[in-house]
Parts: sequence; structure tokens; C-alpha cells
Amino acid sequence: MKREIPILITLIFGVFMIVQFFIPHPTVNEIANRLQNWAIIVISFSYVLGSANILRINGELVYRRGPGWLYKLVLVVAFFMMMLPGLFIGISEGTWTNDRLFTYTYVPLASTMYASLAFFIASAAFRAFRVRTWQASVLAITALVVMLGRIPISHLIWDDLPAVVDWVMSVPNAVAQRGILIGAALGAIATGLKVILGIERSYLGRE
Repeated sequence: MKREIPILITLIFGVFMIVQFFIPHPTVNEIANRLQNWAIIVISFSYVLGSANILRINGELVYRRGPGWLYKLVLVVAFFMMMLPGLFIGISEGTWTNDRLFTYTYVPLASTMYASLAFFIASAAFRAFRVRTWQASVLAITALVVMLGRIPISHLIWDDLPAVVDWVMSVPNAVAQRGILIGAALGAIATGLKVILGIERSYLGRE
């Protein structure tokens, strides 16, 4: 019963949240809105549990001087440095928390991380753009045209080059993006149906 009852609850509420889109009745909408508010509350508590779990795991490693305990210590200290001022001072614009910790600390660190990722992306692009097949040739030529069209002196190379790049980005690129989005949406729908029907039970934990 420990597994059947959660599956039954998931089935009932999952089916209701799907059916409510086909029943435009005020009572049904009110119940759906109330359930969504409950979901927001549960998600908020999950953040609290996740934070407590981070502190528990990393705190134990710091206490036992485990592998990489200095990095864990930095994580724990940074966690409290971001959380405590935010709780007592606030996070609105103009506060010490927003200006010193977020704008002048977090944002530069995040920018540095994404700048580091750019090198890995460039390496992956170099391997992807190797011209071995005609499909790779089309990909490499298109990427070269787009990069040349995005630079400030693109109009000096060819007057119509920016217009060509706009067409590539708005037509072939948009088609590919929509295909990816449709595939991701179908995957999300399939995963949701598997959870509702009890096929996917990983959220219940191990036996």
C-alpha cells in the first residue's frame, strides 16, 4: 500500500489536471487553481529540504576532513553569505545583498563560468564542422555565413549578407528549433503519461 496509494493519488490528480482543460466550469477551475497553489507550496518546501540536504552532506565532509573538504567549506560559507543577508536585509535593487553579493559577486562569477564554457563549445564546434560529408559541408558553410553576417563589417563583405543571415535564422533555423521543441514537448507528455499511469515510479524511491 505504500506504493499503490501514491500511484493512485498521482493518477487521480494527474487525470484531473488534464481533464480540467476540457471542462470550462468555474468550480473545476477553482479546484485546479487551488491544486496549483498547493503544488507551489510543495515546491517551496522542496527548496528548503534541498538546501538542508546540501548543508548536511557538505557539512559532514567538512567535519570529517573528507576529500575536497576545502571546496565544501567554501560552498557552505558562500551559502550562508548569500542566504542570511538576503533574509534580513532583502534582495530588492539597491540593497547591500543585491549590489555587493549578486551584482558584483555572483554575476561576474557566472560570466566567468559561461566564458569558460565558450572554449568547450568552440572545441565541440571545431569537431562538428569537420567537412567529411556533404551534410557537414552544408553545416560548415552555413555557420561561416552566419558568423560573417553577424560581425559589424558584414555589409562591407556583401550588402545583402545581413539579410541572408536573417533569412537563415528566421526560416531554416526556426524550423529546426521548432522541431526540437516539438520533440521535447512530446517527450514531456510521454513522461507525464508514464507517471500518471504508474509506469514511471522513480519518484517513489527504491524498493
